[in-house]
Amino acid sequence: MKLFKINFVKLALICLLVVMNFAVIAQPSWASKKYTSDPDYIEVTKTLESALQDKQNQGATPELQQNISNLQYQKYIIENSEESCGICRNETGKTLLVYGQKPKKSRSTYDNELYLLPSGTETDDEWDCQGVYLPGQPATEDQEGIPAQAFKIVHGTRLVATTNRQTGEIEFNLPPAKIFKSGEANWFIPDNLQAALDAGITTAKIND
Repeated sequence: MKLFKINFVKLALICLLVVMNFAVIAQPSWASKKYTSDPDYIEVTKTLESALQDKQNQGATPELQQNISNLQYQKYIIENSEESCGICRNETGKTLLVYGQKPKKSRSTYDNELYLLPSGTETDDEWDCQGVYLPGQPATEDQEGIPAQAFKIVHGTRLVATTNRQTGEIEFNLPPAKIFKSGEANWFIPDNLQAALDAGITTAKIND
């Protein structure tokens, strides 16, 4: 499964085009919902302020500028999205595992839970999809192993997962807010897909 990688120039262009698109066709719908109190917004804003301060103190590097562009993009999504939660759509041709809010009676100590999202479906617009599980890949003679990771999105994101017809790898229409490995966040990130399935997973709430 492919990690979402994008260089600074591409990211800057994507952010600019999306911001222009929002400015033309979308009106901020969170204005009356006080998005400034949203946990994702608070975290993104704080991290962005820190990154801008680093740029002022240390000067711009490609990595830092890419991080700033990504954070500005995430901030704009939250401010201008028509939805107050994340929405994930699966167009890969196979079932994905996505992260969502825990059931009220859940005994899990993690911040969220994994759910199945069948191909051709989209999570309900009142159910917060928080990201996608990326299974690890074992090492081969030509490539090092890749650990399992979680692709996090912020509230208001409309994420679409597709499959590259040439490589068979999964791709996303947007860059992640963050990429977590096991132990880097309080998310359940099992080593492989079978371990995730063995944990017992139900289907996410689907938009009919």
